[in-house]
Amino acid sequence: MNKILLIEDNQDVRENTADILELENYTVITAENGKIGVEKALKHAPDLILCDIMMPELDGFGVFESLSKNHKTASIPFIFLTAKSEKTDVRKGMNIGVDDYLTKPFEEDELLDAIACRIKKSDFLKKEFSKNIEGISEFINEASDYLKLEELSNDRNLEKYKTKEYIFTEGTAAHQLYFIQSGNVKTYRTTESGKEFVTGLYGPGDFIGQLSLLGDKGLYVETASVLEDAEICGIPKADFTKLLYGNKEVSNKFIDIISNNLIDMQEHLVDMAYSTVRKRTAKALLELDHKGLIKDSKHTGISIPREDFAGLIGTATETAIRMLTEFKHEGLIDVETNRRLVILDKERLKQISEFG
Repeated sequence: MNKILLIEDNQDVRENTADILELENYTVITAENGKIGVEKALKHAPDLILCDIMMPELDGFGVFESLSKNHKTASIPFIFLTAKSEKTDVRKGMNIGVDDYLTKPFEEDELLDAIACRIKKSDFLKKEFSKNIEGISEFINEASDYLKLEELSNDRNLEKYKTKEYIFTEGTAAHQLYFIQSGNVKTYRTTESGKEFVTGLYGPGDFIGQLSLLGDKGLYVETASVLEDAEICGIPKADFTKLLYGNKEVSNKFIDIISNNLIDMQEHLVDMAYSTVRKRTAKALLELDHKGLIKDSKHTGISIPREDFAGLIGTATETAIRMLTEFKHEGLIDVETNRRLVILDKERLKQISEFG
């Protein structure tokens, strides 16, 4: 049952509105002025706040400003209740981020529709979506409903890709965002000398191609090929654009879902520039372990070509092989006959990744 905090100094309006909401099975908490309203919002954490603008002690703007500064209450949907003569106050409220407003006297259906709409939107924005095809489809369907977009594609079938098969190639038209349901994928760029520079290794739950879709040239800036048989879902560029630019709240949630981990990517680039090869090798091994691409007690891992590993740490293949050999002699890793890397001492690798 959703909780609603009603902050209204007029007793008749407060009691009548509370009666309407309680008959609709809402739990209603009331406050007769803004100061008490703030206290009750912090105490009860309501699902939505209805707040009059002109009130003693603390007006509606003061209530909204106070609650916006507290992380516990900042995201609660907030609807102003205003008199017809307060149009400038309405404009001010919408400018500072209030979700909606109702002009008094309002109809019962108008009140209930506004509340239901805002709670539905709030539930969507707070919801966590699984990083699998079912979760992605659920997000797109609910975002489509949230944005009232009927034209978002329903065709999100998984395509099967074989090892070494290309998903997209550098310089071709960027027409889809790709989600990896299973398997492993590498992305790389080709240097002027024809060598591959590995830009990333990805596994289940990761997205690829998003930066290319944002580029002004409309081309993929790298190549993606399959390291291990994969199931991949393509999301059309048109859907990507609508989800990204259609609404600020949906955009923020969509970016959070598709961004993988940009902080890790930034740290990786810094490491490439300043860390020793030994430190970069240890970090790369731990990253591969985290993605389930390397064998340990939890993962079977895959056979990673040494040139790909070298590209990941930004060094020559010979240097990468030499570092892996050193790590093997130190008892940190092992190499099976099928060339799969096996982590033996994760704690020691963590120490090397931090201190060299």
